[in-house]
Amino acid sequence: MVPTDHLLAFTAAALVLIVIPGPSVLFTIGRSLALGRIGGLLSVLGNALGLLPIIAAVAFGIGGIVAESVVLFTILKVVGALYLAYLGVQAIRHRKERAAAAAEMPRSHGKQLGQGFVVGITNPKTIAFFVAVLPQFVDLNAGMVPTQMIELGLVFFVLALLSDGTWALIASGARDWFGRSPRRMERLTATGGGMMIGLGGILLFTGSKS
Repeated sequence: MVPTDHLLAFTAAALVLIVIPGPSVLFTIGRSLALGRIGGLLSVLGNALGLLPIIAAVAFGIGGIVAESVVLFTILKVVGALYLAYLGVQAIRHRKERAAAAAEMPRSHGKQLGQGFVVGITNPKTIAFFVAVLPQFVDLNAGMVPTQMIELGLVFFVLALLSDGTWALIASGARDWFGRSPRRMERLTATGGGMMIGLGGILLFTGSKS
């Protein structure tokens, strides 16, 4: 178990990182604007679930190998960026249909969840954060280091789920208001798609492995 003081310190650090708008927040807002409340929340859940394999991998050493490999790190970054851009293009291409169906439930919950999961698990910034930060809050004298890292990762998972879920509700609420006008709804959906494309560009051209 992680000592209480270490756990509290990590929670504070994680809150600062999560609350400040970043890639995860932009993805959440973009998806919520494009798909509505249910689609946004499912994307948040999928994105958060994508953290779990990363947490396990980092805890047992695989994440460190990826973070130290220029090739693997770059591949992961490119895949994540291209997938985000693809989702953004799809949102823009189908903005009319989604605007007309603004009040309807998403047709495939599993698909929305799965897309969020792919984005979460292919985010190289998340791997870099866990590799760099988690070890700093582990108490080596307490033993069971992998267990401690998993515990810290789960704290981050819960905080991210709550924070991104709040952003999704706020963004989807704005979408519902704009939904009174089909033309405004189309523009808003396209804006959400544009945000996802922009996020893909940010991931692709920033934070390169040195």
